[in-house]
Amino acid sequence: MKSLKSLLIVTALLGGFAIGQANTNLSTQIKIGVVVTTVHNPKVYVHKGVRFHYSNGIWYRTSGRRYVVTAAPVGVVVRTLPRGRKVVRVNGRKYCRFNGVYYQKRKGGFIVVRL
Repeated sequence: MKSLKSLLIVTALLGGFAIGQANTNLSTQIKIGVVVTTVHNPKVYVHKGVRFHYSNGIWYRTSGRRYVVTAAPVGVVVRTLPRGRKVVRVNGRKYCRFNGVYYQKRKGGFIVVRL
C-alpha cells in the first residue's frame, strides 16, 4: 500500500510538471491572423502611427472589440521578453527569438529586428 501511494505521488508530480511544460510552449504556437476576444494585461505601443498591443511575447492589433495576432513591428523596443525565449546566434550576433520574432538586446530593453 505504501508503494502504491508513492507511485501515485510520483505520477501526480510528473504529470503536473508535464502540464507546466506544455503551458510554457503554448504561446509559441499562436499564428498571425488568429483572433481572440481578450488579452491578458496588454502593453500598448504606437509605431509609425499604428497601435499595437503586446502581451506575453505576442503582438496584436485591434479589430472592433477583438484582437488579431499580427507580425511584430520592426524597430519597437520592449523592456522584457517572456520566459521561453531562445538565445540564438546569427552571423556571429546574439539574438533572442520568441514566437518567430527576433529581438536584439539594446539599452532599455530589446528591439524587434528583421533577419
